[in-house]
Amino acid sequence: MPVAIITGASKGLGRAFAEALAARGWDLVLDARNADVLQETATALEAYGTRVVALPGDVTDSRHRTGLVERAGLLGGVDLLVSNASALGAEPLVRLAELPLEGLRRALEVNVVAALGLVRQALPSLRAAPAGAVLTVSSDAAAEAYETWGGYGASKAALDQLAAVLGAEEPGLRVWAVDPGDMATDLYAAAVPDDDGPRPDPVSVVPALLRLLDERPASGRYGAPALLGAR
Repeated sequence: MPVAIITGASKGLGRAFAEALAARGWDLVLDARNADVLQETATALEAYGTRVVALPGDVTDSRHRTGLVERAGLLGGVDLLVSNASALGAEPLVRLAELPLEGLRRALEVNVVAALGLVRQALPSLRAAPAGAVLTVSSDAAAEAYETWGGYGASKAALDQLAAVLGAEEPGLRVWAVDPGDMATDLYAAAVPDDDGPRPDPVSVVPALLRLLDERPASGRYGAPALLGAR
């Protein structure tokens, strides 16, 4: 069966997508920092009859990234790499004039450097896969200027560019950057705790991600609402 590595997989979009893949028979290697929550997720997904490896850790740790790729190798290789783990840079978000530089560095390390590091380690396996693909979770903040979202948005814009170049450099793979749109997630709650307005459940975004896997469009940046609306 195909194998996916999904970072930030214990909750939100990462978990929702992992469950959809498990329902399709994919084997999974899941990452998150909270070991207990990650194990709960893995246990729930094992009910689908697939192999699920929960490997807690920090994606900025190269040894942890190596472990993710090695565990995927034991399952048969890496067919899909999903970079979903994200850091905001400040919680709650603040204007650039107040953004701690250490927070910006953390956002860049998690959202950009770690994502590239994991891609580099997984590339031999992805190239050998029958339909290797990389999916990076972007944000509309990567393309729009929203007050207080500067540090996070800059990191996601950098991730978008890395994905675009990787797609050009690796024509045998599919490399998709996906803007999921608004979602009710812990990340958003931490970013803007005073905003308690209704937002879509991350589960609603999953059909857009599955469509990419099913139809394998050209590498590029896609918006989940457009993918869903074009059906």
